[in-house]
Amino acid sequence: MTQIIETVDVDVDVSTAYNQWTQFETFPRFLSFVKSITQLDDQTLRWVVEIAGAQREFTAKVSEQHPDERVAWATVEGEAHHAGVVTFHRLSDNETRVTVQLDWEPEGVAEKIGALVGLDDHAVKKDLKNFKEFIESRGGETGAWRGDIS
Repeated sequence: MTQIIETVDVDVDVSTAYNQWTQFETFPRFLSFVKSITQLDDQTLRWVVEIAGAQREFTAKVSEQHPDERVAWATVEGEAHHAGVVTFHRLSDNETRVTVQLDWEPEGVAEKIGALVGLDDHAVKKDLKNFKEFIESRGGETGAWRGDIS
């Protein structure tokens, strides 16, 4: 497995950053590799992604979710194998550090070479900058889910 850890500081309060991250169906607006996410229930997400030119579909389950702190997930079926966690750290009343840890299994030659030379790290870093621009330009979240999953 390959592990990616990237961080971005966003100029919004921790609740706004967290609330936006719970709006999974908006991910294609700031995560370049995500083509669509369909939320099937509070914990189940159907993803369509494109990595190294190959489209993959999979189902992931949210395994842990605590408001203003963290969202963790893992694939349960499909063409991609990954797990991750996003944590939210209050830096001030109007600044939050968002950290993504993603563990994934590159498949095929293109994905393995891309991971080897750090293209996946670069993509996640770029997408976190996209998230920063998205949430800061809006001035607020598009919605929120404040439930707790342990």
